[in-house]
Amino acid sequence: MEFMKIFFSFILGFIITFIAMPRFIPFLTKLKFGQVEREEGPESHKIKGGTPTMGGIVFIAASVIAVYLTFPSYILDPTVGLITLMFVGYGLIGFIDDYLIVVKKTNLGLSAAKKYLMQSILAVLFYVLALNFVPGFSTVITIPVIRTSVDIGFLYPVLVYFMFTATSNGVNLSDGLDGLATGLSMVAIAPFVIFGLMSKTYAISVYGMAVIGALLGFMMYNYHPAKIFMGDSGSLSLGGLLAVLAIFAKQELLLLLVGGVFVVETLSVIIQVTSFKLTGKRVFKMAPLHHHFELLGWAEQQVVISFWLGGFICGMVGIVLGVL
Repeated sequence: MEFMKIFFSFILGFIITFIAMPRFIPFLTKLKFGQVEREEGPESHKIKGGTPTMGGIVFIAASVIAVYLTFPSYILDPTVGLITLMFVGYGLIGFIDDYLIVVKKTNLGLSAAKKYLMQSILAVLFYVLALNFVPGFSTVITIPVIRTSVDIGFLYPVLVYFMFTATSNGVNLSDGLDGLATGLSMVAIAPFVIFGLMSKTYAISVYGMAVIGALLGFMMYNYHPAKIFMGDSGSLSLGGLLAVLAIFAKQELLLLLVGGVFVVETLSVIIQVTSFKLTGKRVFKMAPLHHHFELLGWAEQQVVISFWLGGFICGMVGIVLGVL
């Protein structure tokens, strides 16, 4: 019965997004809420300017509706409540950033400092609420493969903080090509659905499946050539979701592997910026890494599918290590 409901959350998330998106796209177009491309970005991306953004609003709403319609009892569940808080909360930060960008008609939304501060406050709020309201919430982490549990005490809130801030920014950096972040997020969420089923923490599986379904519906309009982008509204929310699912699944360390492509994309930016500041030279033709391959002559779809494959491999290895 539980498995059927979990599958139903997937179907519901897909249907709501698939039906709502054709109505949402003209609405955004009418408001002139279009993408503003970076001046320093690849020349081939200039034609994407004006494509409606903020598509994340739809799949966030569809996912939340799917979860609570499938399991109405979850309205009072503190674990589900906190998953919703982080998913919607990080989406709200992204929405503010997107809104400022489309209103100003520049690629400058929230300053990096303000965005990071808001992400940080939300991460700290999560830890305080989880510690006080989620039964069994602990500072213990599991080391994969050797299956050893270690209580890291006061270091755990530090880990939680970096999981939220790093993952949300990692997904955000990967949202640069049609369908890239959407597909990568789907394959990164999937392992936590399995971990939730294994541990009978069904709330994780329900939420994960609802979001995967909603993302699949969104992909129908986001794959090349994209009719709509998820914007920071979507990418930040997905990063927050991945972090909270990993925490409640007690697979904090595996998040690094499952989200391996996001990690590599983030590292490419760090390496590029550090190298340029120290030596004046760039390691990559352009960062994040997906732009490097574009400038090497790869077609956009070729880069996207290759990165999806990398994400799929990371997810599969993560599942294997998680069940050993």
